Amino acid sequence: MRVPLTSRDFLDRAELVYGDRIGAVDEPAQPAPSLGDVTYREVARRGRALQAGLDALGIAEGERVAIVSHNSARLLELLLSVPSSGRVAVPINFRLQPEEVEYIVGHSGARVLLVDPELESSLKGVGAEHRFGTGEEYEQLLRFDVEPRPWSEPDEDATATINYTSGTTARPKGVQMTHRNIWVNAVTFGMHMQVSDRDVYMHTLPMFHCNGWGLPYAMAGVGARQVVIRKIDGAEILRRVDQHGVTLMAGAPAVWNAVLEAAADWDGEIPGRDRVRIIVAGAPPPSRTIARVEAELGWEFNQIYGLTETAPLLTINRPRAEYDDLDAEERAKRLSRAGAPSIGTRMSVSDTGEVLARSNTVLAGYWENPDASAEALEDGWFHTGDGGSIDDEGYVAISDRKKDVIITGGENVSSIEVEDVVFSHPAVAEAAVIGIPDEKWGEMVTAIVVLAEGEQATEADIIAHCKARLAGYKAPKRVEFRDELARTATGKIQKFKLRQDFWAGSDRQVN
Repeated sequence: MRVPLTSRDFLDRAELVYGDRIGAVDEPAQPAPSLGDVTYREVARRGRALQAGLDALGIAEGERVAIVSHNSARLLELLLSVPSSGRVAVPINFRLQPEEVEYIVGHSGARVLLVDPELESSLKGVGAEHRFGTGEEYEQLLRFDVEPRPWSEPDEDATATINYTSGTTARPKGVQMTHRNIWVNAVTFGMHMQVSDRDVYMHTLPMFHCNGWGLPYAMAGVGARQVVIRKIDGAEILRRVDQHGVTLMAGAPAVWNAVLEAAADWDGEIPGRDRVRIIVAGAPPPSRTIARVEAELGWEFNQIYGLTETAPLLTINRPRAEYDDLDAEERAKRLSRAGAPSIGTRMSVSDTGEVLARSNTVLAGYWENPDASAEALEDGWFHTGDGGSIDDEGYVAISDRKKDVIITGGENVSSIEVEDVVFSHPAVAEAAVIGIPDEKWGEMVTAIVVLAEGEQATEADIIAHCKARLAGYKAPKRVEFRDELARTATGKIQKFKLRQDFWAGSDRQVN
């Protein structure tokens, strides 16, 4: 017997087994009316009402529903329910500029656009055939008086979500995640992290980001409570860990750096000591930070490696029993590796040093971009664009990024996109954008600039110019002026040479 693996399975089980349990605790401080504490039965009921509302709009199976929103219980129910009806959810980074959001809505062909009330003003020029705010307008879209039509032929290979990611080109690419991708990622992730109905998960990771790494599905499937936090603040994370009995969180290193800073001023015992486990990805933090998490917070440190294109789980590094008797420095060193392949994943390194992967979590392709799809999936392997190695224990270590992508605060930034904006400043003759190590953000977006003859511009001028045209996290935080840029004999800028001074003493050029 073969039963299709679809994202619907997770919410269906949550409703059946844990219907009376609080499934989502909504953010209390938000511009939309908070949903408060919502049971899994109510999450499922609201999801069906949304599906009925989309039926009434004439949104067919396979059509796209775009959402631009901060973390919220409504975004959670959208991720769980839109694909369950055979439609495709397109969660969009709320930090993007209006022009970028407009491109994604248009490129995905989304007929429905849902916008967080906080973003209504900045995105007022971005439209779709049907547009709703995620507050009162969203509630009016829901139809509780009619059963939604069922998905006619559930197909695990159908596209469930399209997640846009910055790559090596200025335009983002739409990663097609199938139901099978999502299902395998959620179940595998849940198994490796030993998630259970006793867990309380807090969304310190943006849900738009690779569908919250697929953890909303894993948590629903086992009936774990999901606590929504809208804005990341170290002290507020500690307060909510204490308030809700949080046991599990995920996020980029910048999140945990903020918590460590707040913990220094925390009055009394750190909440969650010997109870909380965190999952870190986006850029491997220094081993010193790992040691501090375990010593100062008393939280278990876990690291994964993956990409939006892989749902994201490829490798996982958990504290093993063999590490229990190691000193803190050696233990942290072992945990700083990207990790061993998750079950069902095969990892390899090409002759050129690029990390390759085979897994049921690898994307089906890039939306409306067959050339990029063929390149990424050449020879039956997914090409990560990262340079690295695999040690004798099977653990992957990432040493360099072959794609021109900077990961800052867990967000991908295309250096080419930023370079285009820097170049548009009238005083700039040449520019190269690189990532340099930064304790807080992992990597800092840095522009190396050669000014045109006779022109003048300050660091503040260049940064302001970029911030007016890019999402804030993409704009350079540092600008250095040079007389010339290192180039090859054919004139190509040698970014590895530009990075050398900043990465001196490091055995890798990613942080």
